[in-house]
Amino acid sequence: MDDFWANAIWSLAPTVLIGLIFWFVMRAVIHADRNERKAYSRVEAEERAKLAKQRPAA
Repeated sequence: MDDFWANAIWSLAPTVLIGLIFWFVMRAVIHADRNERKAYSRVEAEERAKLAKQRPAA
């Protein structure tokens, strides 16, 4: 019975490890995308503010 449990753990370990690696990579991609969108929005707001200051009469 000891061999059964050892084999079961060793057969599931690669799948679990690959799943964890995939989860960390996808989490990093999603966080990077979120931060990039925030930075883009901030830059866009600054550019709109500059444009509004340049032509107030329009």
